Amino acid sequence: MLGKLTIDALPFYSGIAMAGALTVVCGGLGIAVLITWLGRWRYLWSEWLTSLDHKKIGIMYVILALIMLVRGVIDALMIRTQQAFAFEPHGYLPPDHFDQIFTSHATIMMFFVAMPFVLGLVSIIIPQQIGARQVAFPFMNAAGLWLTVSGAALVMISLIVGRFSAAYWTAYPPQSGIQLSPDVGVDYWIWAVLLSSIGTILAGISFLVTIVKRRAPGMQLMAMPLFTWTALCTSILIITAYPALIVAATLLGLDRHLGMQFFAGSNGVANYVSLFWIWGHPHVYILILPACGIYSEVVATFSGRRLFGYAALIYSMIAITALALVVWLHHFLTIGSAADVSAFFGRAAPLIAVPTIVTIVCWSLTIYRGEVRFSVPMLFTLGYIVTFLIGGITGFLFAVVPAGIHDTTFRVAHFHNLLIPGALFGYFAGYQYWFPKAFGFRLEEKWGRRAFWCWLVGFGLAFMPLYILGLMGMPQRLNRSVVAEWQPYLIAAQAGVLFIVCGVAFLAIQIAVSIRDRKALAASSNDPWNGRTLEWATASPPAAYNFAALPPVQGIDPWWTMKQAGTADHGPGRFHDIIMPGKSSASIMLGATSFVFAFAMIWHIWWLAAIGGLGMFAAVLSQTFHDHAGQRLPASDVEVIESRRVISPALGRGAPT
Repeated sequence: MLGKLTIDALPFYSGIAMAGALTVVCGGLGIAVLITWLGRWRYLWSEWLTSLDHKKIGIMYVILALIMLVRGVIDALMIRTQQAFAFEPHGYLPPDHFDQIFTSHATIMMFFVAMPFVLGLVSIIIPQQIGARQVAFPFMNAAGLWLTVSGAALVMISLIVGRFSAAYWTAYPPQSGIQLSPDVGVDYWIWAVLLSSIGTILAGISFLVTIVKRRAPGMQLMAMPLFTWTALCTSILIITAYPALIVAATLLGLDRHLGMQFFAGSNGVANYVSLFWIWGHPHVYILILPACGIYSEVVATFSGRRLFGYAALIYSMIAITALALVVWLHHFLTIGSAADVSAFFGRAAPLIAVPTIVTIVCWSLTIYRGEVRFSVPMLFTLGYIVTFLIGGITGFLFAVVPAGIHDTTFRVAHFHNLLIPGALFGYFAGYQYWFPKAFGFRLEEKWGRRAFWCWLVGFGLAFMPLYILGLMGMPQRLNRSVVAEWQPYLIAAQAGVLFIVCGVAFLAIQIAVSIRDRKALAASSNDPWNGRTLEWATASPPAAYNFAALPPVQGIDPWWTMKQAGTADHGPGRFHDIIMPGKSSASIMLGATSFVFAFAMIWHIWWLAAIGGLGMFAAVLSQTFHDHAGQRLPASDVEVIESRRVISPALGRGAPT
């Protein structure tokens, strides 16, 4: 009846695991009780959970990312605490439990923090930035969200029922095979990755078509904002790279449960590594490119100048996109490729640093002659410029085979050096920068600055010692120290994670204080930062349709140009009916039934899998009958909504360069 699911699946094996399970259960129940007490279930269902509004979908993506960030940072603290104080003995975490936490931390941060943050910011901003009323495929955008949520739910429920994978986030065979990992942990990983990957591809297709087909009249490709350009490049990488991960995870599942031999033997392992890194290395740039777009918008806005080298920045982003698809084979340097293959990809790996340096030079020259305002988004941007250089320089060493650092903590430090300043700092900058656009009030600056300094100091303390440990020969993924000389560095790294925990706490306090003081922090205009791009031409928060009339665009920085010309507050002379997508419960039902289907497949509950599969089919089928249905907003209603807008755009300052 219940397949492999028994009472033994509960986390009785560890007090720490049981505490984690109880925390998740109590947290979920607490939220449900609070919503019930407030009587907000109907509101949530009608206004948010079934919404096809790209802005609300983006906000829910970001909420998911912030929730999973808390789980990921807690995992990181547990890992570093174990390593810092487990000298010779096992410490407080058994080896298998440590491996589970190590795997879940990386999986969560890559798939359920970074990607939802990227997709959320893109979903909120891109249609407004290009002068569109909606994304090209609203249902696909919503389905992508709920498939990602279902994948995240599988990771969270593995705390309560069963165990998560102990085969690390790369899931290399034979360690991820059925012989060495006979429990359900790897299956949780496979299904979580599959669901989130499919959701990400759906979102990528929607954003690509939106940017190509939905731009405002007059907005040529070479007049698009840098964030839009990076979203375009990211969408191309998603559509190109993610199918390889889906294939790898699917074949791994077939190997495990149907006795296939796709990844058997050394050649099979090499095939898996190849498929994984066809996705894995482009994925790094899928995460970094949108952050570069955010940094570009922040630098231009808070320097009061047009970006220096706008065209050079675009060509750099295109070059990074192209190179991201060919440098993945440098991972084969560690498993013995032919000499000519190693030589080619050894040279290609550092080559990608060239366009990256161009971007930093352009930002620096923009700042150099600007009237710089050191608000929180700008602080995160400057923190990136300083710290990312270290990660870029250390990356050159991975193109050199004799340097014995490929499987040490040096690699861990390098990887985090790319993704924390290179990606996460960018998401935080965008989150702080566009928060008033989404909600109509700014985030409180004092707590934002405290969060920034905790993240910056914590990053340095947590990962600079790992570079030294890597040069000293400490292997990555070691669950305890075996060399006394390593201990001081591991303790310093653990202290760094404590700073990062404080940074997360300060971000939470910032949200709470900002909501409390939202009247005082309310944006005095639609454009509180004196921005340059079209998203600031809409109300804050914008109406569901974004623009009452599609704005004509002439050149780069159209909103700045309108302000300089004195036409920023000119509304449309005549209003028209607007067709907007209606509500759809099919997307959330698809997410819910896909979770049921995956959970049932993990535990071999075949009757439940059949129900989940039929539910997925029914959800998609039902949407096909409503695909062209829309909600007509009469011109009179549009006129009323527009009359309530705050028309007091910030006066453009600085030279209109």
